[in-house]
Amino acid sequence: MSEAGEGRVATVPAPSARRRKGLGPRQLLLAIGLAMVAVLGVVMIFGPQLAPYSPSATSLDALAPPSAQHWLGTDLIGRDVLSRLIVGGRTTLVITVAAVGLALAAGLVLGLWSGFVGGLTDQIVMRGLDIVFAFPVFLLAITVVAALGPTIPNLIMTIAIVYTPILARVVRGPVLSVKRWDHVEAARSVGVSEFWIMVRHVLPLVISPILVETSLTLANTIFTVTALSFLGLGPPPPDPNWGGMLAEARQFMELAPWTVIAPGAAIVFASLTFIMLANGLRDRLDVGGRQ
Repeated sequence: MSEAGEGRVATVPAPSARRRKGLGPRQLLLAIGLAMVAVLGVVMIFGPQLAPYSPSATSLDALAPPSAQHWLGTDLIGRDVLSRLIVGGRTTLVITVAAVGLALAAGLVLGLWSGFVGGLTDQIVMRGLDIVFAFPVFLLAITVVAALGPTIPNLIMTIAIVYTPILARVVRGPVLSVKRWDHVEAARSVGVSEFWIMVRHVLPLVISPILVETSLTLANTIFTVTALSFLGLGPPPPDPNWGGMLAEARQFMELAPWTVIAPGAAIVFASLTFIMLANGLRDRLDVGGRQ
C-alpha cells in the first residue's frame, strides 16, 4: 500500500520542475525577442551618444578595412561605418516606430468602431480600406512618397497609410465575435454607454492579436523603410540611414564588402527582432489557440 502511495507521489512533478518546464522554447523566444528590442531601443534613444565619431566626419582613410580605430571600417569618403550605422539605425527605427504607431492608432479606431457598430458603417469603412488594401504595399508607398517628397514626416505618414488597413482588419475580426458575448450584452442591458463597452469590455479581449500583428508590421516596415531609402526616397543626405548606406556602398561590394555587410546585417537583426517578438507573443498569449 505504501509502495503504491509512493508511486503515486513520484508521478506528481515538483513545483520547481513545473516551473522549469514552463520556461520552455515559448518563454525563451519571447525573452530573446524582448532583449533584442531593448538593444534596438538603446540605439534609437542614445544613438548619437554611442557613436564613436560624427557620422558626417570624413578622413583620408577611404574604404579602410575594419581596424582598432574603425571597428567596421570606413566608406568611400572616409566616414566611420559604425558611427553611421548607429546614427542611421536611430533614423530608421524612429521612422519605423512612429509610422507603425500611427497605423496602430488609426487601425484600432477604425477596426474597433466599424466592427462594433456594424451595419452600413462597417461596410463603408471596410470598403474604403479595401481601396487602399488593393494596392501592393511597396508600390503604394513609392507612389505616395514620390508625390509628397522624401522627407521623414512624409515617410512616416506614407507608411502609416499603407499599413492602417492591415491593422484595422486584425482588430475588426475578433471584435465581431466579442461584441456578442454575454458580458457585453449584460453591460448594455444595465445602461453602460456604447463607448465604454468598446473600451472596457471589448478592447481588452482583442488586444492579443493586435500585439502580435503590430510586431509583424514592425518587421515589415523595417524592410519598407530601408527599401524606399535604397531607391532614393528616404531621408535626404547628410542624415544616414541603413537603406541609404546600402545604396551608397553597392558599387563597392567587391572592393569593400564591409560597407554592405554592416547595414545589411543591421536590417536583418532588426527585422528578426520583431519577428521573434511576434512569435513569442503569439505563443505566450495563445493567439489562435494551441493544440
